[in-house]
Amino acid sequence: MEWGPIILTFKLALLTTVVLLLIAIPLTHWLAFTKSKIKPLVETVVSLPLVLPPTVLGFYLLLAFSGSTVVGSFLSNTLGLHLIFTFSGLVVASVLYSLPFMVHPIQSGLQNLPSEIREVSLTLGKSKFETLIRILLPSIKPSLLTGIVLTFAHTIGEFGVVLMIGGNIPGETRVASIAIYDEVEALNYGNANNYALILFALTFTILLAVYLINGKHLKGLVR
Repeated sequence: MEWGPIILTFKLALLTTVVLLLIAIPLTHWLAFTKSKIKPLVETVVSLPLVLPPTVLGFYLLLAFSGSTVVGSFLSNTLGLHLIFTFSGLVVASVLYSLPFMVHPIQSGLQNLPSEIREVSLTLGKSKFETLIRILLPSIKPSLLTGIVLTFAHTIGEFGVVLMIGGNIPGETRVASIAIYDEVEALNYGNANNYALILFALTFTILLAVYLINGKHLKGLVR
């Protein structure tokens, strides 16, 4: 068994989680408190990866990022970004595919907070940004932790999207889930089991830790 796919998977999951956290905080704040008429549309777009087959999303991203489209041509010729069959492309695809796993827990946490918390902060002269960073986010630590962990774990298990966008390039786009598929195709069940066991153990441990931490946090609130 090679460790390259495992290391690449962790790298992809970590980058995706960091990028999504930066995106999700302002987005969830807007979704939680906006009265805009386009909110249902935005929520629909955010939630699409939950019900859309990964291969469908991967296929359309593959078309969008190709040099024959306006988006792909702009990214390639103007920004110098080549997203097809590259690690950068995997990160972009993973961010889009894992978006609801970060957004939904944080949005739910913000919406479940008593409205008085935000109103009092704004009344005392705090800006919306200060209220978000210093008051709201510290009050929803379990939701933040849940979003971070779900995003990380979900990215680790991606297959269809990363295969469509990244292909299977060793050292560049061959993540653990693709390595498992390759080993099974080659009837190397031992290597496939090693990859699968590492991913299983990691995701199980992460989820167990989240439940334990959130459980202790809730007990502390009750006391």
